[in-house]
Formats: sequence, structure tokens, C-alpha cells
Amino acid sequence: MLYSLKIIVGSKNPVKINAAKHIFAMYFPEHEIDCQGVDAPSNVPDQPIGEEETRVGAQNRVNYCKEHYQAHYYVAMEGGAEQFSYGAATFAYVVIDNALNQVVGRSSNLPLPQVLYNALLNGEELGDVMDKAFNTTNVKQKGGAIGLLTNNHATRESTYTQALTLAMAPFLHVDLYSQTN
Repeated sequence: MLYSLKIIVGSKNPVKINAAKHIFAMYFPEHEIDCQGVDAPSNVPDQPIGEEETRVGAQNRVNYCKEHYQAHYYVAMEGGAEQFSYGAATFAYVVIDNALNQVVGRSSNLPLPQVLYNALLNGEELGDVMDKAFNTTNVKQKGGAIGLLTNNHATRESTYTQALTLAMAPFLHVDLYSQTN
């Protein structure tokens, strides 16, 4: 008999829901995974700029989910962009919470063309900027900027999946992560 594991994702974006469902199914194969997306406010701009704003957006989504829903785990992903010393890039922060622990993880960087980053600074969202540049529609619920810029060798979902996989480590080895000395 399979036990159900309920996961609430702080977004209704199917890319984010699928990434979370994939990770929990991988780590908990003996459970039936009930993974649901809900609208959860980030309380940051639609296009976060900078690592801090992006991380806070993901944490705000998870905290909202914890306050309004009952689940075993709460998950949020927030994509952002920043101008680093070596160039513009986009990335995502992920947060996983199980009511005992909240773990923050981060994806790798995808270098962004400066012209696209400049559009973000002018108030546009990355998905809309990419749709214009590549003549696509609603790419943020598909492969995302990552898919377009890597010719689909990586996707938005694969990037979230990797970041979530790594962020699960403290839940798998609680004793080790709780040691301080």
C-alpha cells in the first residue's frame, strides 16, 4: 500500500509543479505523490532583480503556503536575474519546507545577453522578453529562457529539478545537517 505524500507548490506554473513532483517521486518512490500548485504571492516584483530579491520571493511563497495549506512539504521556485561582475545572468532560488526545516537552494547561472537583461531593468519580465526575441508564446510555462538559449539542451524544468535535488540533502540527512561541531 502506497502512502500519500502531499506537496504544495507556490505556483500554478506546470513547469514548477512538474519539477517538484519529479523530485519527490525520485526521493520517495514508496509514496504516492500528491503535488498541487497554488497561487502564492512572492511580494517581490514580477521580475526579481538580484539574488536577495529572488530568494526572498521564493521564501515568501513557501511561507504563504505554510500559512494557508496543510501538506508534508511546501516548495517554491523564483527566477531572477542580476548583473554580475562577469556579465548578466538569470538563475532561480528554490525553497523547500517541511514545517521542521526550511532549506534554500539555488540553480546555476545562465548567461543572459546584455540587451535582454537591459529590458528586465526597464520593467519587463524575462518570459515576455524571450517571447519577443524568439517569436514564441508563453515560453515561461515551457522550456523558458534556458531552453531557448541552450537550444533545448537544458530547460527551465531541468534547472529547477537540479536545484531541488540538491536542496533535498538536509531533509535526507537531518542528523548530519543539525550538527554544529
